Amino acid sequence: MSAPVVVEFPLRGEWIAPNTPGRRIPSHGTDILGETYAYDFVRTNPGTRGTRFYRASPLHYLLLGVRLQECHGWGQPIYSPSDATVVAAEDGWPERNPVHPVRDLAIALRHAYTLDVKRMRDYRPLAGNYIILESVNGYAVIAHAQTGSVRVSKGDAVASGQHLANVGHSGNSTAPHLHFHLMDHWDPRLAKGIPCCFREYEVLRDGGWQVVHNGIPTHNDRIRKL
Repeated sequence: MSAPVVVEFPLRGEWIAPNTPGRRIPSHGTDILGETYAYDFVRTNPGTRGTRFYRASPLHYLLLGVRLQECHGWGQPIYSPSDATVVAAEDGWPERNPVHPVRDLAIALRHAYTLDVKRMRDYRPLAGNYIILESVNGYAVIAHAQTGSVRVSKGDAVASGQHLANVGHSGNSTAPHLHFHLMDHWDPRLAKGIPCCFREYEVLRDGGWQVVHNGIPTHNDRIRKL
């Protein structure tokens, strides 16, 4: 892996990264759509060591699913990782509510085997509501945003740390989360992934929060940005 590009962490609060290049490359098992070094960030119950992303019991989640409003990450703000220009911003794709593990996984598997990504003109069945940003570092992808939350339009100039959208469950999603990656082309069909790391965040180690600079979170890390 080449030296990663340094960007700002795009979320606030406590998160885990079940899919990350700190665990494997390609992080999502594929290089298509520039996803080689992609991250998925899921918000869990603050102040705990658990990985549950919802407030209900596990049995309730497995049998009945959970409402989006019961998920810790749903609706959390997403911030720009750098100064950039918006080259794509798509909203209006619905979110499945409630979140249900069997149904959502079945949809994800169906998409994996039936969607021809090289011929796609609308990426929302996969990416949900999404934003693509152009900066000196390449093109940043923010995907699966909450329906109706995208606050920018194509051509807008955005500042690092600017509120862009909210975490959602749109598209090919099995839980409310942020999918984030860098790529070298504005068109995901032509893009290759670019590795990136985050300028500053904290990780929970030995019962305390430790500051990390220019880090790549692993799937075992509980991370925080205040």
